[in-house]
Amino acid sequence: MKKNANRVVIAVFMMFSSLIGASSVTAALPFFGEDKPPSLAPMLEETMPGVVSIAVEGTQVSRQRIPEMFRHFFGGPSEQVQERPFRGLGSGVIINAELGYVVTNNHVVDNADKIIVKLADGRELQAKKLGADEQVDIALLKIDSDDLTAIPLANSDKLRVGDFVVAIGNPFGLGQTVTSGIISALGRSGLNIGGLEDFIQTDAAINRGNSGGALVSLDGKLVGINTAIFGPNGGNVGIGFAIPSNMMKSLVDQIAEFGEVRRGLLGILGQDVDAGLSEAMELSVSKGAFVSEVQPDSAAEKGGLQPGDIITSVNGNSLNGFFELRAKIATLGAGSEVKLDVLRKGKRETITVVLDDAKQSVVEAKEMHPALEGATLANGQTKRGDAGVEITELVNRSPAARIGLEEGDVIVGVNRQRVNSVSELRNILDEAKGVIAFDIQRGNSTRYIVIR
Repeated sequence: MKKNANRVVIAVFMMFSSLIGASSVTAALPFFGEDKPPSLAPMLEETMPGVVSIAVEGTQVSRQRIPEMFRHFFGGPSEQVQERPFRGLGSGVIINAELGYVVTNNHVVDNADKIIVKLADGRELQAKKLGADEQVDIALLKIDSDDLTAIPLANSDKLRVGDFVVAIGNPFGLGQTVTSGIISALGRSGLNIGGLEDFIQTDAAINRGNSGGALVSLDGKLVGINTAIFGPNGGNVGIGFAIPSNMMKSLVDQIAEFGEVRRGLLGILGQDVDAGLSEAMELSVSKGAFVSEVQPDSAAEKGGLQPGDIITSVNGNSLNGFFELRAKIATLGAGSEVKLDVLRKGKRETITVVLDDAKQSVVEAKEMHPALEGATLANGQTKRGDAGVEITELVNRSPAARIGLEEGDVIVGVNRQRVNSVSELRNILDEAKGVIAFDIQRGNSTRYIVIR
């Protein structure tokens, strides 16, 4: 009777082979035995040693600017500095056993003075942070030890909605915990979780402490790094998000080689293709990235992109919208060759572009206006993902600091004119006369700074 039951289970499992792929089925079949129920245990026994727990300690520094009038009245420094110690827990994934590379979320180790990695076998090792990308929320750590186990990477571009996945991490500091589910959606963006979003959505239970942990396929390959959840009370409601493994690998390779991310830049402005735009322009597609403007002398212009083009795929992988395009381009390194499938006036074309280096757009703000002296500007984006000009560096007590600008501010408008790039800001300021009102995004808040 038990043998017949097992045969039925195997037959049912084979019916789902089209969902999880032939290779996954082949890998999963040994989990069935004559006297054992179906199980993921054999795969997890090999995979779980590649997932680590991370404990951090550090000091949170907060600065509060003191208004000029109170400084003059009381005397003392221009800002008040407060330091507060903190501790935190998270998860990480070993991606290279020989080099001791561990990937986690940047928010897990940000501002940490001490990072301790605890392996599945109980060993505790001090880790060094090699670099990070705050916009995507990825950090690369290094540990020195023998007998490490790395999780092999999957090609996340091949994932499909409905594929089975397993999440492994350290929720609430409990230690290694495994949950399972499916891929609920791909290419999720516009969630205001980070600056660059192209998430895998899953219903595998992800909770606080799972950040930086592994999302793996049934054959034990890493498909994503668990990053965030959507939950009104901070707990799991079946909507979790992971950074795709291909995006993570591109960033980690740049950090390992250069010590930083050398972000690619295409040089276009645009928006999502939706039903309204598709109907208005009589398009034959209902999703993709609509190109509204091609910036002069950019990679896009050199490659032949034109306003009105609709980009439908990147390197052969279909595209849902403009935010997804921006995330994919930004995480590819400067100098990368990218193939874009484009719909132009009803005809399909393939265009090859070589991405610019986003850092080449960094300028000293004093070149644009005397009141901005002391600020360094670069093309950037707000927390919501809108394009703008970011204050990447700010000299204390400089003219720019005195008018109220802060490092990390994003200029999105001047005198009610939209600003998307450094070049646009320069052109607007060249023509501006009299009072100038800057529309600033600071975190999730909006403010205006007026100079006369």
